[in-house]
Amino acid sequence: MGVARGRNTPQTVSEQVDSGTAELSPDPDRPNAWLLRLNGTAQSHVDLDDPTHLEFEYVQRLAHLVDLLAPTGRPIRALHLGGGGFTLPRYIAATRPRSTQQVVEIDGALIELLRRALPTDKNARIRMRNGDAREVMSRAPTDTFDLVVSDVFSGARTPAHLTSVEYVREAARTMVASGVYASNIGDGNGLVYARAQAATVRAVFEHVAVIAEPGILRGRRFGNLVILGSAVELPIEQLVRRTAGDPFPGRVEHGGSLVKFIGGAKATTDVTATRSPSPPPGTWGLPAE
Repeated sequence: MGVARGRNTPQTVSEQVDSGTAELSPDPDRPNAWLLRLNGTAQSHVDLDDPTHLEFEYVQRLAHLVDLLAPTGRPIRALHLGGGGFTLPRYIAATRPRSTQQVVEIDGALIELLRRALPTDKNARIRMRNGDAREVMSRAPTDTFDLVVSDVFSGARTPAHLTSVEYVREAARTMVASGVYASNIGDGNGLVYARAQAATVRAVFEHVAVIAEPGILRGRRFGNLVILGSAVELPIEQLVRRTAGDPFPGRVEHGGSLVKFIGGAKATTDVTATRSPSPPPGTWGLPAE
């Protein structure tokens, strides 16, 4: 079963899933591309004809990391905590064939909807697991993944138990020595949450970087920040060059600038963890006031 279509024009599909209402809307500019919204929040953009086409800027940042993680075309092992529309797993499968990937998504009904409506390539080695990200990760083998991506949102907010040092340490346990942890978060004015999350990743990994648009890093508006952590040096120079050339150019905070960004923020623990802040109305497709 594919996405419902009229005679010539693709039609929006709305379906109840475990977490609320999922809506798949056709992209008017691309013939086989779709926008996934959950309860009004834009979650993913998927182009079935071209999985390398990425609309969301934070996914473009993550794709840069994927491109730099290993020599071109070499398969990698990836764990994705949070499924969305499986945009990044599709990208990895297209650019690094024979990669093995696990996607953990708590909404089982959403998984089934996407399997029917936006199926992955039959040759892609993408295993979908239904369950809580942290609980499933706790059962994952040690020293296995080249990349662990944490991109979990309940509505428009990251659950508290997925923001702590203990959570990041568990992710590090599943990674090979040269592996990279990548987290997508949302924050805005003051960046209190983002600074604490950078401090949290820095409490686990020696090498850390934060990537976002300059306006977001200055706290002028709410948006996505990507935090990277690794036991080995990150490809900072290449990341700086690639993110600067994005349609919405980004900046990479690392080294001294990262220390300044974090300031006096303390790492988050299971005891002090809270959900990420609510985006203001009008952000990520949320209704404006």
